[in-house]
This record gives sequence, structure tokens and C-alpha cells, in this order.
Amino acid sequence: MIEVTGVPTAKDLARVLPPRDRLAQGPVAVIECFQRIPCNPCYTACKFDAIQEFADINDTPTIKHENCNGCGLCVSKCPGLAIFVVDETYSDHEALVKLPYEFLPVPAKGAEVDLLDREGRVVGRGRVERVQNAKVQDRTLVVSVVVPKELSMEVRNIGMGDRG
Repeated sequence: MIEVTGVPTAKDLARVLPPRDRLAQGPVAVIECFQRIPCNPCYTACKFDAIQEFADINDTPTIKHENCNGCGLCVSKCPGLAIFVVDETYSDHEALVKLPYEFLPVPAKGAEVDLLDREGRVVGRGRVERVQNAKVQDRTLVVSVVVPKELSMEVRNIGMGDRG
């Protein structure tokens, strides 16, 4: 139960994950926001009418996956770090996952990193493809990580491994 553990259930995720056919078409945002709080930066960041206007500022975001091009503008705007972009068309065996990131040290392009699931467990290894750190992101970096395709809907953070 998300209210107790902070980890969404399979039922919670079923409500928000893009359909398989949309994932096969290219990059798309995944919004794993489950709490009703006064927040809408994702809506104001979206220039493609993918994130729908809120009827009430406390609503959780609704996304029209067919309007989303996976640009990632919303990723760094979410104060809850609850938005990711998944591109399962990256290659035959790998996907690209764009993650919000607010830790130090900042991973370097090409770095091998631990792939973490929603509970913080290591589920594999991946490679940093890109680190976006623009002023408009307000210190929330967007780290693009190459992951095994079968983990694309599980990986939600990275770990830098044992740093001594």
C-alpha cells in the first residue's frame, strides 16, 4: 500500500503506465505521481498538450500518451521526482530511461551505474548516455541511462556503487 510503504502497487502502476503499443512507438513520459497535493509544474512545462490541465490543483496528473513525444521537459519540473521518460525503441535489446537526479557526485557520460527499482534495490547495471544540467532545470539533472529493455519499466533511479 503506497500510503504506508511509499512504493506503488501493481494496481497503482497499471493506472499510469503507457500501453505496450505506445512504448513501441518511441520515447514517452511515465508519470508515477499518486498523491493528491497542490502541484502542477508538469502541466505548465508540457508544450505538447500531453499532460492534461488539472480540474483541481490537488489532482494527480493525467497524460495523453499519444500526444507525448518524450521530450522530457516535465522530468526536471516535478518536485516529487515522479516523472521519467522511457524509450524502448533505443535498440533491439536496450532501452533509454531519462531519470530526474539530485545527488552528488554527478555521473559522467559513459559511467557504469547500478540500476535501482522503486524500492531502491539493485536490479542490474546500466550506462549513462547523457547528463542534462541546464539552468532552466533548477538543479534537477536529467540522467539518460541505457538499460536492458526488460528493466525499462522497473528502473527508477541509479546508484554510483561503493565509493569507499
